[in-house]
Amino acid sequence: MSPLIAVPENIVQARKVEGLCQSFPWGSFADFFKARVHDPALVNRTFLTYCDDDRAARYTYSYGEFGTVVQLAAAFLHDQVGVRRGERLATILFNHDVTVILYFAAWILGITIVPINVEESTEKKRYILEHSDASAVCCWHTFTEDVKGLQRELPALRHVIALNDEGFIEGPKHRASQKIGAFLSYGGITSPSPGLDEEALIVYTSGTTGPPKGVVLTVENVLVDADAITDSHHFGAEARLMCVLPIHHVNGTVVTLITPFYCKGSIVLNRKFKSATFWRRVHEEGVTCVSVVPTLLEFLLDANENLTAYELDCFGGFICGAGPLLKDTAIRFEDRFGFPIRHGYGLSETTCYSCFLPNDLSPDEHRHWINDYEFPSIGVPLRHNQMAILDGDGCQLPEMARGEICIRGGTVCVGYFKRDDANDAAFQWGWFRSGDEGFYVRDKLGRAFFFISGRLKELIIRGGVNIAPLEIDEVLRSHPLVRFAMAVPFAHRYYGEEIAAYVVPREGVPLPTEAELIAHCRRRLPFSKCPKVIRFGQEVPYTSTGKPKRLELKTSLASALAAYRDHQFRA
Repeated sequence: MSPLIAVPENIVQARKVEGLCQSFPWGSFADFFKARVHDPALVNRTFLTYCDDDRAARYTYSYGEFGTVVQLAAAFLHDQVGVRRGERLATILFNHDVTVILYFAAWILGITIVPINVEESTEKKRYILEHSDASAVCCWHTFTEDVKGLQRELPALRHVIALNDEGFIEGPKHRASQKIGAFLSYGGITSPSPGLDEEALIVYTSGTTGPPKGVVLTVENVLVDADAITDSHHFGAEARLMCVLPIHHVNGTVVTLITPFYCKGSIVLNRKFKSATFWRRVHEEGVTCVSVVPTLLEFLLDANENLTAYELDCFGGFICGAGPLLKDTAIRFEDRFGFPIRHGYGLSETTCYSCFLPNDLSPDEHRHWINDYEFPSIGVPLRHNQMAILDGDGCQLPEMARGEICIRGGTVCVGYFKRDDANDAAFQWGWFRSGDEGFYVRDKLGRAFFFISGRLKELIIRGGVNIAPLEIDEVLRSHPLVRFAMAVPFAHRYYGEEIAAYVVPREGVPLPTEAELIAHCRRRLPFSKCPKVIRFGQEVPYTSTGKPKRLELKTSLASALAAYRDHQFRA
């Protein structure tokens, strides 16, 4: 167990901002949780609404009801399963009310959640379960046998807990009809009260040159970012945020789970995004804000639904980030639907968002920062952190000069789990190095508006999801007719980036076809990670020191791949 985190000095420095220090009235997540669910003004107000279109299901929970079922789940985890403070609970789940209940139940016990995308390969699931030292995993019941197969290879993984639409299969049903106020006594769970400096999440991100890295986020991290997001968007008790993004990602978790709970608002949780029901749900549920990635904006543009039948007066617009937003997409969307896009930027390593376009901009100013530069602005830093553009020596660069986007403050994580090498590289000069290239421009008030101009890292960001090209390379190179392969992104209307691959065939064997190689990838990778276009060549693009020239290859193929920018690839 690791109830307290020993943070190296270089990371400590990157988490400090002179003159900016947030203090909270709670000593733990459990204190924060109890302050909300026992608040007389909130106990009967709706907190969570869950909508599952596939099952035509809709469930609602008041703050009081949510408190009851979370504490039932916490008692089950503690008393019957035996998961304790400081241990790590992995989840292989999708958007569901029971997933939200499980997250909060773990956090009030001081248990770390390790979310795993259900679409990850078996090999990657195994790696995360082993590397995170997970002592238990909660998985959807259809994955139980597969996970138990992995458990036989992982001695630290003591428990596999199956869930279905009703809750824990062997525990309390999460929709039990306890009366409001008939809470279980959290004081009956005897673990010492966890603190704000303890782990809340370990989020595994795709690596470019190796296995995924586990980003360690504390309770304080998620509360600080929730406070900053609340402040930036002026959220209050009337805020009703709709979640259409996966909650195994920090965007879904922090923006549309923790932030509404923090600001005393409410959530509309969707099983998944559907453009056919999107606007009707915003209307019917009285949604005030939705967090999206640019891909979803394109899907809504394509659907081109007539909104005149809907009452949308309370809807204030979109939070948008987690992927490249094209100026063309932003302008067409705002002109077509009339709702502002609050473009922002952040990483798992900075909890979620680090900056947003301000809400106080006039329509003309907003359009200026969206449209008048090469890229849409990602906005100004949120409170509790600072941003800067640094050169390779850690020196700050002036306006318009391009360098690395660096961040420091209360949203910065406490490091990568069991990766001292990665921590040494990412935390330097008192900053967290994002790996993204950018610049800034000051407005008439002196505020620095930041822009991303490219990525220093080689991650492919498809629809807001980071994809490690190395994983695709390895699958392609496993084909017997392939000598060399390298995945590269290309600009794409719907996903911001799509995936192509450059392949050098083996000599003296039949040439593989594009269809054959794509089919080979489909057997090993989900459709989202598969290359959609293959380009063949003879030259292996390495530098003289043996490093792959992925960025150069991306540039050289850009012209040929431009023909596929507007193409919708189907599974």
